[in-house]
Amino acid sequence: MIIVKLLIWTKGRFVGQDDYGNRYYEERFLFRRPERAPKRWVSFAGDPDPTKIPAHWHGWMHFTYEDPLSVKPHDWEKKHLQNLTGTSYAYRPRGSLLRAGEEGVKPAYIPWDPASSAPNTKQ
Repeated sequence: MIIVKLLIWTKGRFVGQDDYGNRYYEERFLFRRPERAPKRWVSFAGDPDPTKIPAHWHGWMHFTYEDPLSVKPHDWEKKHLQNLTGTSYAYRPRGSLLRAGEEGVKPAYIPWDPASSAPNTKQ
């Protein structure tokens, strides 16, 4: 971890931080030509999960925006959420096997049970 922090300190220039605590860096040009686009990266706060990156920072990392703080969200936009798959807040539509225990919801798929079926006598 100390080596990573040392490399960030020597090669990276701090650009900003988002609401989740992720820190964004851009490569400094010490010994390379500035004609090449600088590398950009994120240092995640907590578990590294790319879905924690808000849209304006994602645009900055992919060279869509030059200044990520210049992009202001509209009033109608929702606050950014990370991917909730695998958590208790994940979307589970009607018929999902994870909702099968709820009252009034039956699973969309009923597996075949050979013990309950009659033998096929038609030819």
